[in-house]
Amino acid sequence: METVKVGIAGLGVAAQVVYLPLLARRRDLFRVAAVCDLDRAHAETIGREVGVPAYDDPLVMLDKGGFDALIVLTPGSHGLLVRAALERGLWVLCEKPLAYSRAELRGFSGERLMAGYMKQYDPASQRLLDALHEAGGPQVVRHLDATVLHPSEESQLLFARVRPGHPAPERLAPYAEADERALTAALGTSSERLRRLYAEVLLSSVCHELSLMRLFTGSPDTVDHVAVWPVEAFPPSLEVSGTLGGECSGRYGIRWHYLPSYPAYHETMTLHHEHGSMELRFPSPYLLNTPTRLTFTCRVGTTERTVVNEDVAEAFERQLRAFHRFVTQEVAPLTGLDGALEDIVTAQRIVHRYARWAGIPIGGECAQEVTGAPREATAGAGSSDAEEGGSGASGHAKASLSR
Repeated sequence: METVKVGIAGLGVAAQVVYLPLLARRRDLFRVAAVCDLDRAHAETIGREVGVPAYDDPLVMLDKGGFDALIVLTPGSHGLLVRAALERGLWVLCEKPLAYSRAELRGFSGERLMAGYMKQYDPASQRLLDALHEAGGPQVVRHLDATVLHPSEESQLLFARVRPGHPAPERLAPYAEADERALTAALGTSSERLRRLYAEVLLSSVCHELSLMRLFTGSPDTVDHVAVWPVEAFPPSLEVSGTLGGECSGRYGIRWHYLPSYPAYHETMTLHHEHGSMELRFPSPYLLNTPTRLTFTCRVGTTERTVVNEDVAEAFERQLRAFHRFVTQEVAPLTGLDGALEDIVTAQRIVHRYARWAGIPIGGECAQEVTGAPREATAGAGSSDAEEGGSGASGHAKASLSR
């Protein structure tokens, strides 16, 4: 198979715990050709270990070249960096969030862009998708229920010995300012709590639940209820509910709780239909090759039958293999530009509903609630086509501790 040379932008948690180990494992598919972090000493340390050039400016790395694809693992919005990479003809795998605002994506060409939602590539997710089609498709779903119990990232990474970067404030300032401009374009509000809820909770973690919903049933049709509590805590607890989209007549509910001292990360997503239930139970995303448990509950005669499936194939690795097929064979990913845009729109609808309830002024792209999800992307378009699951970080695979 053709080996794809890649550059990596952002050398924090996701790079050290997930991507660099997996790329070393899959030298048959990828060769790391350059790394970049705003902390130059940190970048040079990892560059020496990997044996590649290191940079402290992603645009300089892009201009130097020497690779065909870029993996974007920086924190915050990725709109500007992804645009720069695409303009240079690179293929891009971008961890969430792709952007904070729809304005950042205006004029984007999505032909070489893949958004990183590894839970869509989890073998359990793909098996559930197949079973859902066998049961009659998304229209049979009566209710989709998702719950996330999210301990602190530090507690999830006690095993990992991650080395944080420490970029100088002047190196961070331009990126922080760009993020603030993007948040203003999206929300048009000075409410720090609302901006953080949108950026740090919805687009950095709950987006995984949105991506799975989009895969199974389509983006939600309505956002009827949003609650955020307690007022003195951040990150808080979040509850969202409404009607499912597409052909579904059912409803959904999402509950996301940040519980810093909770013993372990837990995430479940359950689809109930007339003849039974399908439940996904995800472990911490930082524990590679730890299986997601898929449980089917149905009736056989007078017997309630429960079937459990577990597969140690790693979701992040399957996502990388799908990226390789995207680059070398132009096999479309499960989520490209259109799907990422759908998730941004849904996040804006959620924050709009909450702001109205809480009496917080809101403007920008959220000033008028968007009704219905954009239909450019086809919900559930991928099935478990071959091993990769398709033609397409934390419950939260957080991008990194430093750019």
